[in-house]
Amino acid sequence: MSGQGKIHFPATTHKPDLKTGEGWAKMDSGSQSQAQRLRPLQGKAAGTLVIHEIYRSLQGESTFAGLPCVFVRLTACHLRCVYCDTPHAFNQGETMSVDDVVARSLALGDDLVEITGGEPLLQLEVYPLMSRLADAGKTVLIETSGAIDTSAVDPRVRVILDLKTPGSGEVEANVWSNLERLRPTDELKFVLCDRADFDWAANVVGEHRLTDRCPVLFSVAFGQVNPTDLAAWILESHLPVRLQLQQHKILWDPNARGV
Repeated sequence: MSGQGKIHFPATTHKPDLKTGEGWAKMDSGSQSQAQRLRPLQGKAAGTLVIHEIYRSLQGESTFAGLPCVFVRLTACHLRCVYCDTPHAFNQGETMSVDDVVARSLALGDDLVEITGGEPLLQLEVYPLMSRLADAGKTVLIETSGAIDTSAVDPRVRVILDLKTPGSGEVEANVWSNLERLRPTDELKFVLCDRADFDWAANVVGEHRLTDRCPVLFSVAFGQVNPTDLAAWILESHLPVRLQLQQHKILWDPNARGV
């Protein structure tokens, strides 16, 4: 692969310090816009999380699609993907203790719990939250943008890695070493804005033999690509990837919250 589609792994990858929290604001060092995006987390007390919402629904994505699931959506994201469907999570939220988040999640009763955002790995307390939910016997999913190092995620937790394409506007944020950490229990997701994104994603999958690592999901940016076209592209490519539809946007109003 050459040209625009080629992946260049950085010589060093910045890794936030899990003890001090230092590093999250350095993902785009000196950027005023980055500081503004992280502002909802400023002043947050240690041991707490800024939570946008906790609710039950059917899982709309991943290989768990269709299963009842508890969703824990954290506030704030340092990225601004052009197709983002949860901009309300950028700033809105309430501060809760980890104990309260665990209690509310368990009270909803489902075996499957997804932690999402925003970008959930921006908040240090998400790590003990994931571990405590796994300790309680839950199947825990973490959906992350792929723009933060995932090495500190509890190995019992299934990482849903949303690798950013050129069409997202955030491809430069990808932490490419995250691909090396993917396990058979994890999943890799691409949201595609056009045919160029599909070709780019297909090259990434093929060059790094990603379908040998974990399930790979190709999804359309809602309203930008016809899923029927994506189906044709997948068949044409002969790649063993899964076409993913956002079931919640089919079952309910695409703009509905808490579903």
